[in-house]
Amino acid sequence: MRRYFDVLGILLLLSVANFVCVLPVSAQGPPAPAVTVAQPIAKRIITWDEYSGRFEAVETVEVRPRVSGFVDKVHFKDGQLVKAGEPLFTIDPRPFEIAVESARAEIARAKATVALALSEVERAAPLVKSGAVTERDFTQRSANLSVTEAQLQVAESNLKTAELNLEWTVVQAPISGRISDRKVDIGNLVIGGAQGTTLLTTIVSLDPIHFIFDTSEADYLRYKRLGLAGARSDSQDAANPIRLKLADEADWSHEGRMDFLDNQFNPRSGTMRGRAILTNKDQLFAPGIFARLRLFGGEVDALLIPDSAVVSDQMAKIVFVVGDDGVVKAVPVTLGPLSEGLRVVRSGITANDKIVLDGLASPFVRPGAKVVAQPGEIKPTP
Repeated sequence: MRRYFDVLGILLLLSVANFVCVLPVSAQGPPAPAVTVAQPIAKRIITWDEYSGRFEAVETVEVRPRVSGFVDKVHFKDGQLVKAGEPLFTIDPRPFEIAVESARAEIARAKATVALALSEVERAAPLVKSGAVTERDFTQRSANLSVTEAQLQVAESNLKTAELNLEWTVVQAPISGRISDRKVDIGNLVIGGAQGTTLLTTIVSLDPIHFIFDTSEADYLRYKRLGLAGARSDSQDAANPIRLKLADEADWSHEGRMDFLDNQFNPRSGTMRGRAILTNKDQLFAPGIFARLRLFGGEVDALLIPDSAVVSDQMAKIVFVVGDDGVVKAVPVTLGPLSEGLRVVRSGITANDKIVLDGLASPFVRPGAKVVAQPGEIKPTP
């Protein structure tokens, strides 16, 4: 029995000793967390700047009548494709046909008057020398001939006007494209002329098609400086390439080119309007559709990091960098577009910085914290 109590005492002493040895270790706090770090990829890349915008027809026409009258026929189906010159509406031509006949009759009367005045002048010309006709009478007959000739010219002009008005009773498509719905039906009175005309319908061209977007002052200045350095052509002078994708697309599969950049900034928005042009043979694009555009931004030396390494702050985008002493620092960065699946960093970090790739969700990874850096690798996506 005595030996039993001796063994029990030894075990108690060993337990107390172990407890005393653990205390100093626990007082040191938790070990430094391990994070994966890697240096950004330094590479010369072709940059593409992204913008949101919408499609706009190259040509948009409001179809209005040039003469007034009642609509007699409608020659199209709402929303169909039309070609330039196709008849769209017919205005009752009968009043204009009567006007043409009246103008032709007026020409016939004017021609007869001219013939009579001409014969009088021809008869009087040899009689002036013999004194049978006075100089005053001959001058009067010559003046009458000039007046009748002028009246004939007026009648001929009136005939051309009447024939033109008769031609305008058939309202034709001024451009090729897709027509909207008709705004008036058969039997309605429409007003033609220069003011207060009736809107009949609208037509928009589809191929090619414009894409309108706005660029910021910072991008404009950057493009200008690249142009001055010879690294990129100016879009006001050159057709820089663009790529585009629709809302339901993942790839930038549509290609086009720049064809216009405005000459001034909008003082309210601080942006400048740009315009690209694309082919639209399959008529996938329609005026008013929104899409995303990539504009060629030149070749630059860039640093590439994964998007997962970027943290959003209230005022800026930041990345965590681990120094040689193992202390985490928060560095604000200026980001660019994606390239090869990685985010372009325009400024803020260097090629030698160790970027924290994972462990960002840990409460211990914060500015000023001590971490254990484990080497990782940044891989681009083809």
